Amino acid sequence: MLSSILSKSKCAECKFCCVFRRQSRWETPLFTKETAAALSEKYKNAKFRQVGDMLTIDIDGEYKTDDPEEEAACFFLDGRKGCMLSDGEKPLDCKIWPLRIMNKGDKTVIALTPTCPEINKLPLETVRELVESGLGKVIEEEAVKNPDMVKEYREGFPVLSELDQQII
Repeated sequence: MLSSILSKSKCAECKFCCVFRRQSRWETPLFTKETAAALSEKYKNAKFRQVGDMLTIDIDGEYKTDDPEEEAACFFLDGRKGCMLSDGEKPLDCKIWPLRIMNKGDKTVIALTPTCPEINKLPLETVRELVESGLGKVIEEEAVKNPDMVKEYREGFPVLSELDQQII
């Protein structure tokens, strides 16, 4: 969804969005129950845990220490090829990352994570224009169907757009 402003090859090189520090497990992508069930059949090493009505990857067993900076990769990341999921299998969280849908006070917003090395090379206005050109509506529609994907706002995430309705 962001390929009009982010290079797929740069994203595939980086893979930052597919590796999670202990302290950033809240960023792990959410899957519908149906998708998680299908992926569990296809990828026997994948583990999931419940988050509201959805599931996320359960990488807790992948950490080897108690260090909050330690990283664990997504089960669907191939170190050489990148993400192994097809577009149909990939959850919205992954399709829109580094964008995040968040509750900020009494508003639901689309915000930009400050940690993506590639998108932060672009002017913020370029990303905002993409959100306002229709991507924001797609994100909003998905969040209405799956409100568990809405995260709590975190300081330092630039707000790109407010949604028409508050979710959750």
